[in-house]
Amino acid sequence: QVQLVESGGGLVQAGGSLSLSCAASGNIANMNSMAWYRQAPGKQREMVARIHKDGMTNYADSVKGRFTISRDNAKNTVSLQMNSLKSEDTAVYYCNGRFGIFLRDYWGKGTLVTVSS
Repeated sequence: QVQLVESGGGLVQAGGSLSLSCAASGNIANMNSMAWYRQAPGKQREMVARIHKDGMTNYADSVKGRFTISRDNAKNTVSLQMNSLKSEDTAVYYCNGRFGIFLRDYWGKGTLVTVSS
């Protein structure tokens, strides 16, 4: 089994910055792609950023140029640096990871980010 634990959420003002971290533990010998998703009240969960095993990244159009995802394979962590935050970024942010040859999905419990306008 794999456990993913997010940290770093909180309340920030619009235009500010915040950094989220996700720590992976357990059976993580074959960690593949990692991602950050978010879900705002009344909306569907959406992919924010994904980082692949080789370091290549994908971003939602709404966060391109503002958010940066990174990973440290040695430390088994993935981070999301969020800059120029907008009220629209308010959501619960979830860490997602795919592990093993079957690319099984694992999810963290989420961390709340609230951006005040």
